[in-house]
Amino acid sequence: MSPSKNTKRAIRIAGCSGGFTDRSTAIARMAGDPEVDVVIGDWLSEMTMTVHGSGKVKRLTSDNGKIQLSLEERMKTAMYADTFLQCFEPAIDIISKNKTKLAVNAGASDTELLAEVVVNMLEKKGAGHLKVAWIEGDDVTNQVNSLIKKGEKFESLMHGKNLEEWGMEPLCAQAYLGGLCIAEAFKQGADIVLAGRVADAAPVIGAAAWWHDWQADQFDELAASLIAGHLIECSAYVTGGYYSMFKDLIKAKKHVNMGFPIAEIEFDGTFNIAKEKNTGGCVTVGTCSSQLLYEIQGPLYYNCDVTADISSIKMEQIGEDLVRVTGIKGLPPPPTTKVGITAPAGFQCEWHFYVCGLDIEEKCKITEDQIRDAMGDNVNRFTTLRFHQNGSSVVDAINQDVSTVDFRVFAQTSDPEVVRPDIPNGFNRWCLEVFLQSAPGVSLSNDLRQIVPKPYYDYWVTLMPQSELPLRIHTMFGKRTVTDLAPPKLTKTYPRQQPSYETSSPVDLASFGPTVRAPLGYIVAGRSGDKASDCNAGFFVRHADEWDWLRSFLTIDRIIQLLGPQEYKGKPVDRFELPGINAVHFLLHDHLCNGGYNTNASYDTLGKNAMEYMRAKTVDLPKKFLDRGRI
Repeated sequence: MSPSKNTKRAIRIAGCSGGFTDRSTAIARMAGDPEVDVVIGDWLSEMTMTVHGSGKVKRLTSDNGKIQLSLEERMKTAMYADTFLQCFEPAIDIISKNKTKLAVNAGASDTELLAEVVVNMLEKKGAGHLKVAWIEGDDVTNQVNSLIKKGEKFESLMHGKNLEEWGMEPLCAQAYLGGLCIAEAFKQGADIVLAGRVADAAPVIGAAAWWHDWQADQFDELAASLIAGHLIECSAYVTGGYYSMFKDLIKAKKHVNMGFPIAEIEFDGTFNIAKEKNTGGCVTVGTCSSQLLYEIQGPLYYNCDVTADISSIKMEQIGEDLVRVTGIKGLPPPPTTKVGITAPAGFQCEWHFYVCGLDIEEKCKITEDQIRDAMGDNVNRFTTLRFHQNGSSVVDAINQDVSTVDFRVFAQTSDPEVVRPDIPNGFNRWCLEVFLQSAPGVSLSNDLRQIVPKPYYDYWVTLMPQSELPLRIHTMFGKRTVTDLAPPKLTKTYPRQQPSYETSSPVDLASFGPTVRAPLGYIVAGRSGDKASDCNAGFFVRHADEWDWLRSFLTIDRIIQLLGPQEYKGKPVDRFELPGINAVHFLLHDHLCNGGYNTNASYDTLGKNAMEYMRAKTVDLPKKFLDRGRI
């Protein structure tokens, strides 16, 4: 399927995985489409990187270095995304038959080992002719430690503090790589490219740059492919998954087996988003807007290869399940790249009480007061101790379950003794011993696995120079070459703070006519997500004539009101607009409770529920918009 130099048709890239839990049929399904040129997938996350990175450090520490283990033995302690192999194995014959290229970031902290495993699997399947390459450079533990010794402060992207203020000892560090290294691997003849922590959108950049033979300074084209990658990197998120208007899919009976997305990227970077044929889900301006707004941090989207300016992005429905995306501008990449530093933070555990009936708040209060009294001064041994009520009990509930709420006691500590479940003076006992003096309608969970303390890790997100990346391509075919890649020659330093502004020329809200008090989400769709401890939230409307109302209504103060005093953390809030898709985006700095996914003490560990919480808040909606029908 390699294009000739005269061919400028669009490359068709299928997104087959948005994480390590995605459907195992993905690669086989998309490689089975003969019109798909490259299949890409993402098996990693901040959570998996901390697990894999710390796991590899522990393995290396315990390895005496004297025993040469077999491949099978090394696979038992491998720190790559093993669920990738569950997707890859049934697809081998199809990849070989259709000559489909594959680029994934499943290597985590053992990319070289994963490459050996893949080569072995191919040979056993009679597909040894498929050529494998792997990318080195994301493990920057040594580089980070060296820079720390030289005085590098590694300022946090979330709250601006220096690494030394963290109070933790770095264990490992992983950098986010770009996609041009993947393009180079394809140019060297690879059919399958395995990477560790490349940016989620990087495989799409790599595939498109290889296909169209883009050069490193073709920023408009690279930027467009970056956004195409962002749109398809999370699998069904752009084909109807996690979509505010999901009820439309239920009505159309398209809410199951949502198809995987396909980006059709032309030689000038302009692209369409389509989806797998004969499947559920949909591709609309709404689904594409929803995914675009997920995990962005402002109008500039940074990558090792390019910076994409999305402030003028436009989307147009040009056919059923086909959306055309234009208006993206490319800028030079920054001289730095994002790096995540992992450190052991301590231990955490939790207790759950189930509280039923009337006076829920008072029942939760008496439970908390009794536990705190039992702990006494030992409360100071916890770095986090949180009591929170999940849900509310309605009067005349349809059944007892609806009348029951979850009262959660969440604890984190650096002292393993205080959370040992088998001692008479510790977290488990303090929570349990007050049960017989509790309020009526309080019962215990019969699943006690969460009271057993587990180690957890903190994740420090910062920047490091791209010049420090040990970026190399390793081929596993022919003479097995190793190619060193240099950092980008042309870069641009950007302000740490992205543009943030209220709307220009706001419209008087009274001009939209009579209003009705109703949930915001009746006429406004949206999407939220996390980047470490930051939470972003993007709102958009269905109709063009609602745009002036949305941009005038959604101010920073309004977002703070929607969050409410218990959810707003008092941290800065950034705002910018995307008029081409009728959207307003907010970045809630350092918003997630107690940090990012790994340390988060709330139920919303990924910030994905924040939008639905705000959409459920009642506001004054223009009646004429509501009369069109609610979302």
